[in-house]
Amino acid sequence: MFDLIIRNANLPDGRKGFDIGLTGGKITAIEQHIDAAAGEEIDATGRLVSPPFCDPHFHMDATLSLGMPRMNVSGTLLEGIALWGELRPLLTKEALVQRALRYCDLAVSQGLLFIRSHVDTSDPRLVTAEALIEVRERVAPYITLQLVAFPQDGYYRAEGGVQSLNRALDMGIGIVGGIPHFERTMEEGRLSLEALCRIAAERGLPVDIHCDETDDPMSRHIETLAAETIRHGLQGRVAGSHLTSMHSMDNYYVSKLIPLMAEAKINVIPNPLINIMLQGRHDTYPKRRGMTRVRELMDAGLNVSFGQDCTMDPWYSMGSADMLEVGHMAIHVAQMGGLEDKKKIFDALTVNSAKTMGLQNYGLDIGCNADLVVLQAADVIEALRLKPTRLLVVKGGKVISRSAPRIGELFIDGRPASIDPGRDYVPNY
Repeated sequence: MFDLIIRNANLPDGRKGFDIGLTGGKITAIEQHIDAAAGEEIDATGRLVSPPFCDPHFHMDATLSLGMPRMNVSGTLLEGIALWGELRPLLTKEALVQRALRYCDLAVSQGLLFIRSHVDTSDPRLVTAEALIEVRERVAPYITLQLVAFPQDGYYRAEGGVQSLNRALDMGIGIVGGIPHFERTMEEGRLSLEALCRIAAERGLPVDIHCDETDDPMSRHIETLAAETIRHGLQGRVAGSHLTSMHSMDNYYVSKLIPLMAEAKINVIPNPLINIMLQGRHDTYPKRRGMTRVRELMDAGLNVSFGQDCTMDPWYSMGSADMLEVGHMAIHVAQMGGLEDKKKIFDALTVNSAKTMGLQNYGLDIGCNADLVVLQAADVIEALRLKPTRLLVVKGGKVISRSAPRIGELFIDGRPASIDPGRDYVPNY
């Protein structure tokens, strides 16, 4: 007997009409028809069932702080950093915890159950670290929250930055972060990467670097990050986030750079919503959009996953914890509108991100954890088009969120009485 059977489900790989049996918090059967009883049965009615969404790049300490202490008028990355610097001394642990928990509630309703958050360590009080470590424990039953020690003002540039980052790691933050392009000089940026990768190797920790988040094609810290990854034997454990300078680099240099990144097995994390909002701010026209070379990196075999980065904070006034919104934007900016392209984009929100985060027993296979999302769409391609309602979110075999389908009622003579966008407009492909 199963604890739960989800019947008549469409799977991300294109299989349709399958039943998924869940027992003891695991997926124990995937068959066209499971001839067995269950404590609970749910009819997916031909909807897509996916593993939960993963966000490998977020700033939970800043989330939902929009307008505190004022708005970002220029819309630039640098004003956002300056604004955060104004807000930082006013932060309290209690307020940080409450904002983060509110965001996690929203994330659950969107089927987002795995989040990697950068935690600013530039304030020697480390109130951000204390708050998010508490949040990590409180949400553990339903969200896996990974934390990155992130020296927002620079590892060397910020006063006491070196000591604060080490203290944050000692407190239990498990990933080493950095921001080399924000150090005072290119040389200090290079030295920061050498130090941070050495710390990670000594402590046995992963690395996740805000790397070359700039329009400057000469910002080439990703080259150093790849070299240091190989030097310290960190292959597969290092992520380069943003990499927007690659958008502006010449093609010859990139033809050398991408193979080096592939040799180092760098995990690449573009952030489509933020990258196109913040980059190109000094351009008139033509105006660069800034997102890194997603198609070329994927074609080279690198693991590419997409992050949301921000929701309603000094850098980004929008956001809704919806990773499909992130993928939807990526399709447009990367010009990846083909059917196979869209499948790769969906993978970048799920299985690729799970790989970046080092998640175990993630996915839709027998033996994986019983963590699932039922969406109001027929397949992954339609999910990216519609950004549909998450009808059910299942964690450990138990339903933890339920939403009513979005149905439009019509009152027009001779036309249908209702519209289901996830069922009535499926294309013929």
